[in-house]
Amino acid sequence: MRSGAGLLLALYALGSSALAEAPRARDLGVPFEGRPGALNAITDIAGVQVGHVTLIEDRVDGSKVRTGVTAILPRGAETAQLPVFAGWFALNGNGEMTGTAWIDESGQLEGPVMLTNTHSVGVVRDALIAYRVKAGDADASGYWWSLPVVAETWDGHLNDINGFHVRAAHAVDAIANAQAGPVAEGSVGGGTGMICHEYKCGIGTSSRRTRSGGREYLVGVLVQANYGLRDSLRIAGVPVGAHLRNDRIYSEPDPAAGDTGSIIIVVATDAPLLPHQLKRMARRAGMGLARMGSYAGNGSGDIFLAFSTARAKASAESRLSSAEFLGNDDLDPLFEATVQATEEAIVNAMIAARDMQGHEGHYARAIDHRDLVRLLKRFRRYQAAD
Repeated sequence: MRSGAGLLLALYALGSSALAEAPRARDLGVPFEGRPGALNAITDIAGVQVGHVTLIEDRVDGSKVRTGVTAILPRGAETAQLPVFAGWFALNGNGEMTGTAWIDESGQLEGPVMLTNTHSVGVVRDALIAYRVKAGDADASGYWWSLPVVAETWDGHLNDINGFHVRAAHAVDAIANAQAGPVAEGSVGGGTGMICHEYKCGIGTSSRRTRSGGREYLVGVLVQANYGLRDSLRIAGVPVGAHLRNDRIYSEPDPAAGDTGSIIIVVATDAPLLPHQLKRMARRAGMGLARMGSYAGNGSGDIFLAFSTARAKASAESRLSSAEFLGNDDLDPLFEATVQATEEAIVNAMIAARDMQGHEGHYARAIDHRDLVRLLKRFRRYQAAD
């Protein structure tokens, strides 16, 4: 029996609603612009589901497993059969998101979006193809043709990443666990071993209500955050990182450190948009990232994907289709909502995370909630929760 096996089993089955009662950024008084949806999550978009498989295990050989898989299903149970219009953008490409060439070519996202660690992209991709084969009848050629979307960030500081602990079954289970409703944040799923701005981080989500073209729409964001330096961190405009760096309980700056992490940002909306408009929307996620103090360093993989759940029939394969879509002059509210929700999703990932001991004795400290509140009050940015 491996040590820590019980802990592994306890965390393995975490679904999207587990841990959802942990404090979020707004609960601590962090002020944000815009109006969130009912759940303040990507699952505010009707049909979108999120599932996690979290792997935490201390092995007898001394290795530490701190990793997992997150699945985002744009159309819930219909995801395997019905694509969505999509666009993607790389702010800095030292990372991986498979299937993007076909998104550029077709304007469609086919199947789930999967998030995991860097060295598990291949096994998750293969598992996703097998899932699609099993989910529906073969196409005219007799086989399902599939180019899945799997994205990654590096968790090798806390996780035994070269132990290849993510298996095909974990990817399938993340899809099976996917559900609507509250989304677990922090050290869960693909975000289990992730660190951002030198604090423990991981998965975070947020949403915004907005009006465009005379109608109300929703924009939801989910991030897997693993980027950035402490000194540059800003929360609600407050230079949090620079001030907490001077606190004795936090480490001193590393003069050789660089912005070598990564972040995957997934944007969902129910607004009727065409693929080139979604690509424009994906670009705006980088502006929410910039509000946090990131400069997208040379070693960072900052890759963003946006999709729309509108016009299910128009995005399905047919000989002749028509689509209703917003004009470019009506996109500004959606752009603004993307920036706002991205910023809040990243902060939510940091707030939800907890201290973690990892592989080879490495340790990641979560941001101290009391210290953050103290700074917000000092800079007159504290906003009491409703």
